[in-house]
Amino acid sequence: MLEFVVTLTKDATMLGRADTEKLRQHGFDDTAILQITLIASWFNYINRVADALGVGRQG
Repeated sequence: MLEFVVTLTKDATMLGRADTEKLRQHGFDDTAILQITLIASWFNYINRVADALGVGRQG
């Protein structure tokens, strides 16, 4: 799962059917794969927004 999330974070276009099949082989069903994707994507989005707005930066 972490390998999937890292690839999603770095370059989601590199993910394909083989990646979701790996998750299925480890016991994740379609609902779990969707949840993993949505949660990781949401955190990536929120972090980019926060970074762009300078949230948490001093000065």
